[in-house]
Amino acid sequence: MKVFLHSIGCRLNHSEIETMARQLLAAGHEIVSDTAVADKIIINTCAVTAEAARDARTMTRRLHRGNPDAEIILTGCYATIAPNELARVEGASRIVVNNQKPQLVQMLVPNAPISLPIFDQEPILREFLAGSVGHTRAFIKVQDGCNNRCTFCVTTIARGEGKSRHLGDIVAEIQAFAQAGYQEAVLTGVHLGSYGHDLGNQTGLLELVQAILTHTDIPRLRLSSLEPWDIPPDFFRLWENPRLLPHLHMPLQSGSDRILRRMARRTTRASFRALAQAARTHIPDLNLSTDIIVGFPGETEQDFAESLDFVEEIGFSRLHVFSYSPRPGTAAAKMPNQIPGKVKKERTQRMIALGKQLSLQFHQRYVGQTLPVLWETTVGANEDGLRWVGYTDNYIRVSAIGSPNLMNKVLPVRLTEARPDGALGELVGVAAPVDAGE
Repeated sequence: MKVFLHSIGCRLNHSEIETMARQLLAAGHEIVSDTAVADKIIINTCAVTAEAARDARTMTRRLHRGNPDAEIILTGCYATIAPNELARVEGASRIVVNNQKPQLVQMLVPNAPISLPIFDQEPILREFLAGSVGHTRAFIKVQDGCNNRCTFCVTTIARGEGKSRHLGDIVAEIQAFAQAGYQEAVLTGVHLGSYGHDLGNQTGLLELVQAILTHTDIPRLRLSSLEPWDIPPDFFRLWENPRLLPHLHMPLQSGSDRILRRMARRTTRASFRALAQAARTHIPDLNLSTDIIVGFPGETEQDFAESLDFVEEIGFSRLHVFSYSPRPGTAAAKMPNQIPGKVKKERTQRMIALGKQLSLQFHQRYVGQTLPVLWETTVGANEDGLRWVGYTDNYIRVSAIGSPNLMNKVLPVRLTEARPDGALGELVGVAAPVDAGE
């Protein structure tokens, strides 16, 4: 059986889709990149914004028209909060809600293993690394769900309360990836900082990271989105180990204390400022990125101005900017003073412009420096070789010309030109010109 897999949204969704791919490979099936030849198509949907839900509907219709014989299975958060709505979309064959997702592959393939013993995983992981899904980083799901009740967030509704995996299982899984040749693991979850809390351990994430650094050989370890609370005072000392990469994504959502209270966020401008300062004190060359929601119900022009000022003050290196969209079942969807679309669009454009400016400034700091880059994929070619894209240890997206065998290698690269979305570079010791116009 040939299966096409696609994920919309967060890294947790990517982790889940990659787990499905490994289960299918272990059962003897083929993961394909061409939907036209697929027997089954699995889409892991997202519901965090109305745009993400619209993407799932559009993709389902498009893939069905391109291959009407394929069964399209829709799972994930959008499939969970609006299963009847999604089931009516042209081409939707089956809806699998989140609490059934762990058994999805077994629903389709009764002989597929739910899990493999560690000693049986390495051949599958090596095949997977060779290009089955397209990442050279291993996305590791360490927990699911969230106990917070941010008023805008539908994810808690879709995924339920926080649930942590056993520390030993995570460490063993990452070591299996390391033995299979992976250079980097990324820890993912809905609320990563709450890891272990449901098991009665308030310092669970700190202990998990320490265990991974102590008991695995993975060369690079990265954290994904980390809410700016539930972080113990000595947490940033973990970065004394250079294998833990200098990149943190801490969602702020608003730079206005009044809006943060309306969002029911467990942070303030003052506490976030102190946290950012502590992180930068302990983590040299830190790339600090964030999420910002623009146009939250009741957001005044003064609130928005405070957000702009605070974002610039903190000096984030990357912004993920979202126009607020009401999500079904959330408290914010029922709040008065919803912001008109035209106002949200104008404010969003201003915040995005600031984000591009800050990103360019951050990337410019490293022009002329040589940084290690993990090469991940190719995006074109010229007469000098393939154009590769990869990420520095502090998560700058770098493009450079190189030979066909760079995938999954960590190599030194001198950054030659900064751009808002990353940088151009040259492999150290390799004379390969980079065309800045590409």
